[in-house]
Amino acid sequence: MTSEIDPLYSEAYVWVWLPDATEPVVAGLLSKQGQQLVFNYGRSYLARADAIALYAPELPLGLGVIPLISGLNMPSCIRDASPDAWGRRVLINHKLGVKGGDAAEFDLDELTCLLESGSDRIGALDFQRSPTHYEPRHTQHPSLDDLLAAAEKVERGVPLSPELGQALLHGTSLGGARPKVLLDDGERKLIAKFSASNDLYSVVKTEFIAMRLARKVGLDVATVQLRSSMGKDLLLIERFDRVAHEGQWRRRAMVSALTLFELDEMMAAYASYETFAEIIRHRFVDAKATLRELFSRIVFNILCGNTDDHARNHAAFWDGHQLTLTPAYDICPQSRSGQQASPAMLIHGAKRSSQVTTCIAAASSFLLGREDAIAIVNHQVHVIEREWQATCDEANLSEVDRALLWRRQFLNPFAFLDAPS
Repeated sequence: MTSEIDPLYSEAYVWVWLPDATEPVVAGLLSKQGQQLVFNYGRSYLARADAIALYAPELPLGLGVIPLISGLNMPSCIRDASPDAWGRRVLINHKLGVKGGDAAEFDLDELTCLLESGSDRIGALDFQRSPTHYEPRHTQHPSLDDLLAAAEKVERGVPLSPELGQALLHGTSLGGARPKVLLDDGERKLIAKFSASNDLYSVVKTEFIAMRLARKVGLDVATVQLRSSMGKDLLLIERFDRVAHEGQWRRRAMVSALTLFELDEMMAAYASYETFAEIIRHRFVDAKATLRELFSRIVFNILCGNTDDHARNHAAFWDGHQLTLTPAYDICPQSRSGQQASPAMLIHGAKRSSQVTTCIAAASSFLLGREDAIAIVNHQVHVIEREWQATCDEANLSEVDRALLWRRQFLNPFAFLDAPS
């Protein structure tokens, strides 16, 4: 049973980086209303000529408290900026010390997560207690060794020193469940993912290989690199929501597919790629090319064994008027003992089997003909087979792990049952 730590806050001011801006402005107030969090824009923000909706279908510009979408307890486009499992675990460690090691027993309310996590969060939002003074939280840039040591302590439930605690808090605004931190080398903003203590194989290298192969088959994916620290592997992912400009950083607003679907986490199992395709046809720039890209990502997830393709692992840039698909991220093959597997989102009707036949059956939803869909599958299979060894060499992957992944996660025979040639 999960115990919620007593809430500390009743409201938070939402600050936003407008398109092409390098400094944020206050957009409005997120406040408690019973068991819900509701948002209203500030008058000064609405008076700006360059004001944009944080996400127009959910929070259109206008005076007064904006009603929540049915089934949600806070605006989903704001929830996108809140930390998920790893960030919450770090915050609980910070607040409770050794008790935070058993993080599953505790939970933090959303306002605490928003106001105490790091300010360099994904997207273009941040949260402050003041409507007039913006002060970023946890901005220091410690060494990788220090960050890795801090992450390992959190995993073991060991309380952090004030210095290490502040270092790790910088990355608490990130989503996902695996240990990760934010880095800045002066020219790039990066996310570093670490190995976890319970990894049974090289998960970090496996994700690197999947991301590199995804690019080789022609997908638009985040740039990744492998590094090591204290004898452990780590994956560096270049952030695509930050743009360097004259020595400063612009932030690109993003919304998750879960927000596009108007669903919360409890309803995420009903998320569908066909629904995603319909939203793309109506709201996205260059819908035809975007649909082909999304279909190709579904195929690749099946071919590489990634079943963690849930609706928060897809996202779109939002510029106040239109949506564009972000580069792919978090493509990480999942361990499985048998043949059968299912992705996190429905593919065709009520079917979610990780098989290329399921994808081909859904092709028309992506404005693709059957032959086009088969060609995409065959192209990806050919590239994966051709580039497998070279990509594993690039990762310095052991022969044991290669044998564990090949034809199990990558190109598992289950993916090709009843598939056309």
